[in-house]
Amino acid sequence: MWGKGSAARRLCLAIASLSMSLGGQPGALGASQADRTKPGEPSDPKARKTFAEAVDWRKRGFIAIAVESYRKANKQDNGNCAECLTRAFQLAQQIGDFKTAENVARDWLQQAKNDSDRATAHFNLALALQRQGIAEKKEKCLSESCDEFNTALQLDPAFVGVHLALGVSKAYLHRDDEARAEFKAFIDEDKSSSTGRVPAEQSLDRAELARAERYLDRIELARARMAPPFEITSLDGRHISMDNLAGKVVLIDFWATWCGPCREALPRIRKIAQMYEGQPFVVLSVSLDSDEAKWRDFVAKNEMTWLQYRDGGFKGPLATLFAINAIPATFSIDADGVLEDQHVGDADIEGKLKKMIAHAREAQNKLAAPAGGQSSINTTNR
Repeated sequence: MWGKGSAARRLCLAIASLSMSLGGQPGALGASQADRTKPGEPSDPKARKTFAEAVDWRKRGFIAIAVESYRKANKQDNGNCAECLTRAFQLAQQIGDFKTAENVARDWLQQAKNDSDRATAHFNLALALQRQGIAEKKEKCLSESCDEFNTALQLDPAFVGVHLALGVSKAYLHRDDEARAEFKAFIDEDKSSSTGRVPAEQSLDRAELARAERYLDRIELARARMAPPFEITSLDGRHISMDNLAGKVVLIDFWATWCGPCREALPRIRKIAQMYEGQPFVVLSVSLDSDEAKWRDFVAKNEMTWLQYRDGGFKGPLATLFAINAIPATFSIDADGVLEDQHVGDADIEGKLKKMIAHAREAQNKLAAPAGGQSSINTTNR
């Protein structure tokens, strides 16, 4: 029913678990578009109609309704819609409805027809239980997530990414030695892929690998609210990732040219960027504009000389990773990768950043001291 699917897709599902333009009425897709069935989507006519409605609800920002519509479409398709459950699960995780995500994963488990599908279902169930346990401080959920992760591994020992997620659950349970063992196993998977013992298509995400290495070195970071790993290419062609930003303080501002409050906050963002220029500090403005030309023109006219990236909308990869449902939205990431919500208008934001930057500078100086020079984090041109 489901098909094996790639390890990369599975790992992407885990990352996505860690958004919305205005549209017309639900189900407003044209007939020719609705008639085309893509792999994994429902084939039953009623289910396809409900699926189209779910897509539209999601576009319009009614995420909870979209989740239920996707689940309904799967039932109408007699449990054959893999894409329905995938989307329902991801959206439920995104909006923090972890109980619904758990229920979706249990639906998935009941419909799985082979060990590969069952492994994926157990993995998704474990993710939902883990997020629920972290959010609600429930050790029972975290313990159950460990059981589900282990079941996924038993069903599919080559399941990429399980060791990292399992390590996080064990770290939250303060089973630190066991957590370190899982992070090491995740890193060893990458070594296996580089030597050919693991298929190339199962090679690990670089950002996730860097995260595992940091968890192994400092287990307490596995219990912190960490920034999701990402990789982008900025407007000026620089390759930016959480890996090459490590050791710096990052201020990420989600905005758009059509957002009035965003434009009002621009002078403050500019001031902050100028104030800490030359420090271990980066400002990254992420635009949700769909019109690239308009975005480029606005950036140039307003002399936004710090890092710029266009995500394209609420469904963009960064907006999805950071669960952006409204803008402006601003986050700080400290030198250890710990994520915190910020408000540019707050009087104390500069003081917070100043302390984080001082900590980052101190850490850099300690690393540079043995060599007698300053360390640097580079962003490279592609």
